[in-house]
Amino acid sequence: MSKTGSVIVTGGASGIGLAVVEDLLKEGWRVVAADLAPGAIARAREAFTAYGDQVRFAEVDISEETAVADLVATTDDTFGPLWGVVNSAGIAKDVPALETSVEMFRKILDVNLVGTFLVAREAAKVMKAHGGGSIVNIASVSGMRGNMGRAAYGSSKGGVLTLTKILAVEFAAYGIRVNGVAPGPIETPLVKEVHTKEAREAWMRTVPLRRYAQPREVSGAIAFLLDETKSSFVTGETICVDGGFASGGLLPS
Repeated sequence: MSKTGSVIVTGGASGIGLAVVEDLLKEGWRVVAADLAPGAIARAREAFTAYGDQVRFAEVDISEETAVADLVATTDDTFGPLWGVVNSAGIAKDVPALETSVEMFRKILDVNLVGTFLVAREAAKVMKAHGGGSIVNIASVSGMRGNMGRAAYGSSKGGVLTLTKILAVEFAAYGIRVNGVAPGPIETPLVKEVHTKEAREAWMRTVPLRRYAQPREVSGAIAFLLDETKSSFVTGETICVDGGFASGGLLPS
């Protein structure tokens, strides 16, 4: 698929999503950056003025089914054909399980897991009609490992990992590839808000590369998975972009 189609990036006004939008625009994609934060959208709009009509912005709550359906339909009808989706929107809290309320647990699952499902499902409907597409879900190494304080967040991202495999199998018949990227510690606004000094020190001890990554270091893997000329036979996979965290065992002091 040449880069004549469009890509929806949820959470596209900050953090990893913002880096993805920038990379895709540079590669020639048409991009819709969907986000829920008006201030972040305004800053992103200003940052990308040079791209003109190549980029659009939408204020969307991805946990709302009707809003997601409207986003996908509008993108495909007026900016399409829709070729790609990057499910980057997410929320997080570091809270011990005994202090995690059901309300918090459900909210995190609604955004991180249900939202990812809704966007992928609606996008797949139009991609099926076009004969193919690529969906990239942003998971987390916290969905693979028992990271303390991540009862809700880790559960939501573990669900994204499994959902990615299931959708890859179900959508393959329509020419739609579904993959995931599982970041480790990344210097995003969300991480800066959630990670305490103690948490940062713990991550630095357990990541073999001994540092946090920048969002751009994640967006490259996402762009690869979207690009049919580079990853056409890759589906159902999740790439860890984590400095070796998920592979680590005993580390030198």
